[in-house]
Amino acid sequence: MVKKVAVIGSGVSGLTAIKACLEEGLEPTCFEKSCDIGGLWRFTDELEDKRASIYSSLVTNVSKETMCFSDFPMPSDFPNFLPNRKYFEYIKLYAENFKLTKYIQFKTTVCRIEKHPDFPVNGQWNVTTESDGEKKTAIFDAILICTGQHVDAEIPIDSFPGIKMFKGKVLHSREYKRPVGYDGKRVLIVGMGNTGVDISTELCTLASQVYLTTREGVWIIPRLGKDGYPFDLFFLRRINNWIENLVPRSVSRWMLKRYLNNRFNHELYNIQPIHRIFWKEPLVNDEIASRVLSGSIIIKPGVTKFTETDAHFSDGSIVRDLDVVILCTGFGYSFPFLDESVFKRNENKGNLYKKIIPLGIEKPTIAFIAFLLPIGPTMVAAEIQCRWATRVFKGKSK
Repeated sequence: MVKKVAVIGSGVSGLTAIKACLEEGLEPTCFEKSCDIGGLWRFTDELEDKRASIYSSLVTNVSKETMCFSDFPMPSDFPNFLPNRKYFEYIKLYAENFKLTKYIQFKTTVCRIEKHPDFPVNGQWNVTTESDGEKKTAIFDAILICTGQHVDAEIPIDSFPGIKMFKGKVLHSREYKRPVGYDGKRVLIVGMGNTGVDISTELCTLASQVYLTTREGVWIIPRLGKDGYPFDLFFLRRINNWIENLVPRSVSRWMLKRYLNNRFNHELYNIQPIHRIFWKEPLVNDEIASRVLSGSIIIKPGVTKFTETDAHFSDGSIVRDLDVVILCTGFGYSFPFLDESVFKRNENKGNLYKKIIPLGIEKPTIAFIAFLLPIGPTMVAAEIQCRWATRVFKGKSK
């Protein structure tokens, strides 16, 4: 009997999940609550509830050769680093080429996923969905969770004393779409990740002054690499991996630090990371150095408190008369449709085998796809995870 698999979400992970199911002879049904595929990469000017959001100017951080699926190369006329609309076009081409959309039920919300009464024996799931006001429940042999990790904005209010008193505008980066309405404003951007730096380099051409905070520092990698090629074509090579595994870890880290600081002296710009190299996701940006040198972006340490108009920082400095605060404090993820006996984030964080299947579950028939932060493109990791998970469902892998 062909096993039925429910795929939750039709973003990049959901699409490659559908394809992996088909390759293993499984029968996928994908549930997508919006009207189209693409997930994070489908830009809209309106902020949609419970859906990932991006800004209009977003460009990929890795080159097209690195972030394409293994069996579907990017079109040759696509640029090396893709604006979000171009990557969405690629996703559309991928779905059309492998005829994936016919397995998707659009405008269908997953309300509940719970274990079938005989789960310890058959590993099956009851999936309740709603579409056009009508609820349905169906039985599936396995589940692939592909809802993404850029939906629930994390706003650590307790980390910013006094921010509720601030009289200017406060928003999370999830709400930022275009650089409209920032002319002549004094803007503080909290968080020096890829999003924070992208927004700061865009707004600094319009705002009277942009301040960018970092508590821990960050390693910066330019898109432009050796001999004018994309940086990752040089960086992600077998010889570099061979050297890293051959020499002591301390030596390989020193070599990488030296390479990065030769391109951009992090200590000089007050962003030298306090942690081990690549302990967290590196930053990919080509503009930040020139913007800091020109003074249009001023780097500040961590915020200690806010007043009605000002921000205080850990070095004792104060920035006065701020108009806007943008919190680039990242995202969390949650599964309100999933029974907590299967996965409770606060308790189960890190308790996913291979970062995919919950430890201790009676039957390995549920997989969480792309809930990780690799040094490299998440979509490539998602493809490999789906291949492995579907083989586990099929009984080909343990």
